[in-house]
Amino acid sequence: MMKMIHSYWAYLVVALLLFTVINVLINAKKEFKDKDFRLALFTLIVSHIQLVIGFGWYFMSPAYKMLKTNGMGETMKDSNLRLLTVEHPMMMVLAIVFITIGFSKHKKKTNDAAKFKTILVWYGLALLFVLTRIPWSQWL
Repeated sequence: MMKMIHSYWAYLVVALLLFTVINVLINAKKEFKDKDFRLALFTLIVSHIQLVIGFGWYFMSPAYKMLKTNGMGETMKDSNLRLLTVEHPMMMVLAIVFITIGFSKHKKKTNDAAKFKTILVWYGLALLFVLTRIPWSQWL
């Protein structure tokens, strides 16, 4: 059940991240409006919820149990297990850190172009990290 929640919520996170980045690309030369702020904020909130769900699933997952049983050395030798227990969690945490930094930094900017650019850079990096470390074989 927890894996299913984590997977379905991930669709929302990816969709919002993608939508936010596309929104910035389309509106970068325009005025930064409340809708842009709310979209960035909603993406931040949804990604943080996913982080909590992800941590819950991580410590209940069979991959984590195998990590505890086999140890880190054996886990690192198995590419699929390494993805699930090390690479995916680390990259997702970093992606959410980038989203948080981007949201915090954009609020301090005074002009609209700088706000859009800040969100584009940080949310764009987060999107890249997310897309490169999703376990696609299990997710689709």
